[in-house]
Parts: sequence; structure tokens; C-alpha cells
Amino acid sequence: MTRQERFDAVIDYFKVTRPEAETELVFGNAYELLVAVILSAQCTDKRVNMTTPALFAMYPNVVALSKANYDDLFALIKSISFPGNKTRHLMGMAKLVVEKFKGEIPMTVEELVQLPGVGRKTANVITSVIDKQPNMAVDTHVFRVSARIGLTVNAKNPLQTEMQLVKYIPTELVHKFHHWLILHGRYVCVARNPKCNECGLKSVCKYYHTVVKKDKEKSK
Repeated sequence: MTRQERFDAVIDYFKVTRPEAETELVFGNAYELLVAVILSAQCTDKRVNMTTPALFAMYPNVVALSKANYDDLFALIKSISFPGNKTRHLMGMAKLVVEKFKGEIPMTVEELVQLPGVGRKTANVITSVIDKQPNMAVDTHVFRVSARIGLTVNAKNPLQTEMQLVKYIPTELVHKFHHWLILHGRYVCVARNPKCNECGLKSVCKYYHTVVKKDKEKSK
């Protein structure tokens, strides 16, 4: 099987099984998504979604957040991982958006990564979800799943993974492919003890054929 054939098979599978794949973060606009993604670093979407309603009630837009008091904001997100750093990131992000971008969340990766707390992955999430730009955000799930299936080869870091993936995915599907891999990694191709028996991608998965299948044959 060629690499392109493997990509095509994965795409065909997800088109049927997860046609409407999207982020599990709850948001209403670009500002809310940006805040949620910053908070989600090394934290579950479930925890973020429990935290943001009160935050957005107090700071409904980026201008309000830019005027936030550290202690007040910290109190709202203290249940999130690394609340101190994230409080500073949110305040710095909001102030820069107001000062440099006239209160509008920028919509290019190059502009977004200038904001505190925003790396390439976060910028790719914002632009792909809000604007459907063909940008591939690579988190731990995407990195792991793409390597296991065999979509990437010897990728050493998220950027290498991103570059390999976008090379084989139709431009109009890049923004959705990110969510396909995340959800697959979150619920099926989990980090420990992947649920290969219930996975619909076994037939095209390198990990299954080179590790799982061989282990089964040895145990017979």
C-alpha cells in the first residue's frame, strides 16, 4: 500500500464515520475559542468547558479581558493546569489584541503566534476552525495517531508531522482531518492499550500489522 492509498483509505473511513467532526471545546466566536484553546494546553476539554462560562460572563470580549485584574482572573481559572502562566498569557494576549490588532482576533498564523500563550498549534486551531484555513494543528493525539497508522514516517516533532500530513491531504479537508485524528486518538487509538479490536482502520494501520497482529500470531 502506498502512502497516498493509506491516506485515501483513512479519509474515506472518517468521511463515513465522523462526517461532522469538530472541536469539543464550547465557544461562540473567535475570542472565546482563542481563550479556550489557550486554557486547554495540557488540560482536558471537559475541564476547560466547565471553566469558561464564568470567565466569559465576567469578560465577554477581548476588551473586557484586557482590563482584567490578575487575582480576579486567576480565581476563575485556578482549577485549570498552570493557572498562573495562563492568567498572564490571557491578560497579555488580550492587551496585545486591543493595542496591535484594534480589538479583532487576527486570522493568520503569523499574526496569532505573536500573542502571549499562542504557539503554532494554537494558531492553526484558530484559523482552521474559525476560517476553515488549510492549517493542520498537531497535538499529542495527532502526533501519536498519524505515526501509528503510518501517515507520517520518522517525524520527530509536531512541525515535521504537520508538513508530512498536509502533503497528502486535499486542501479542503485539512481543517477537518485535524479533528478526525484528535477524536480517534482520544477515544480509540489511545496512548496506552489502543482499542485495536474496535478500530475500523485496522486494515490500513501499520501499528496493527507490525505489532498487534504479530503479537497475536506469537501467542497462538
